[in-house]
Amino acid sequence: MRNMIQYRRLGEGEICRALFRGFRRRQVVTKCWRRENGAWVIRDDPFVDDWSEADYETLVSCLKNTVVTGGVVFAAFVDGALKGFASVEGTLFGGENRYLDLTSIHVSEEARGSGIGSALFRQAKEWAREHGAEKLYISAHSAVESQAFYRRMGCVEAQEYSREHTEAEPFDCQLECALNEAAQST
Repeated sequence: MRNMIQYRRLGEGEICRALFRGFRRRQVVTKCWRRENGAWVIRDDPFVDDWSEADYETLVSCLKNTVVTGGVVFAAFVDGALKGFASVEGTLFGGENRYLDLTSIHVSEEARGSGIGSALFRQAKEWAREHGAEKLYISAHSAVESQAFYRRMGCVEAQEYSREHTEAEPFDCQLECALNEAAQST
């Protein structure tokens, strides 16, 4: 993508189904990380992850709720069309209230590999740090490609698992990303 990419925060009133008109969530998955007998292994698990109309409606509702309850939604636009977004909830959680939850980060299929995901992830980290978090928490898709992205961003297995996330998405990998530079280098 050589086009100009514009990044900005979204307001509640902007978040609607029409915003996602040019967004394509589709992901062809062949291999996933699975935890077996206490160890992480890669297993064949082919499927296509593609959002239905009902999934988009749920997404719109969730993103609006994020903004209304003190969180943030960052978006990336190419030629005026949404091509990526990330959301961070506004409530600290964890044993020492160290985490803020990165509840979504997605890049439209045709825009992957353009740097949009990395830029959105950095914006989410900075916002979380500014709002008192020590770590970003991510309940992440277990696809090998998704996990490679999170590892490149500095994520590691979460020290503390969110029960809410593990019950909702048992095959997700529970990750965290330290927000201060000293913690990232250790």
